[in-house]
Amino acid sequence: MTPSGNDPAVRRSRSSHQGERRRSLPPATSAIIVFAKAPVAGQVKTRLCPPLTPDEAASLHGSLVLDILERCQSLKGYDRILAGTPSPHHPFFRAMEARFKIPVWDQQGDDLGARMAGVFKQSLGAPYRSVVVIGTDIPGINGPLLTSAVKGLQDRDVVLGPTVDGGYYLIGLRSPVPELFENMPWSTDQVYTRTTQRVQELGLTLKVLPTLRDFDTVEDLHLFIREAKDPQNQIFSSRTKNVLQELAKRLTNRE
Repeated sequence: MTPSGNDPAVRRSRSSHQGERRRSLPPATSAIIVFAKAPVAGQVKTRLCPPLTPDEAASLHGSLVLDILERCQSLKGYDRILAGTPSPHHPFFRAMEARFKIPVWDQQGDDLGARMAGVFKQSLGAPYRSVVVIGTDIPGINGPLLTSAVKGLQDRDVVLGPTVDGGYYLIGLRSPVPELFENMPWSTDQVYTRTTQRVQELGLTLKVLPTLRDFDTVEDLHLFIREAKDPQNQIFSSRTKNVLQELAKRLTNRE
């Protein structure tokens, strides 16, 4: 008698065969590392306070982190890593680790540059031949943009995504270049310009991605609140749109 698909032996055979296929898949050679702060009131989005309260700013920040992790989850062929501060053991990061099945690394270093240089040094090599680092406060980051960044590293040494305010939201490398992170005027409008100058001085090739707006100032807050009202606008998740709509109501009531 021919065994049926419900036969336990057949199910075990199929499960074993599928497991062998999964184990035989080659490891990813590229990684996307998300740099994130835990949504602790008074430690995130402080430039939005006032008019927001520290708790409101933290809620907004947490929703933006979820947005970027959800977008990264849809990508295929790349490993995803979350680099967290102040500690990878923070309950928020533990929740993200469980929800997205994503490893959480520590951010080590005295400033942002040292922390980014550290993760590139830690990650590049076997098996990763290219690594992209992104922030969490850029609503315009999406899957096609990240795919373009990774593919850009096939024939370029550096990929940069500039922000409207003179910084950058993404940097990708295929070998560690600590000089790109040393003596940089972080949190100023000179970061992108100084970085591109350093790229040229080092004789590296560069791919530049589209310029995007980050979410740092009160002006950004009001602009994104207006954009979130547009049903055709897809840069925010429905969750973050709801957060922004609620914040808009609260700000109106405080006037």
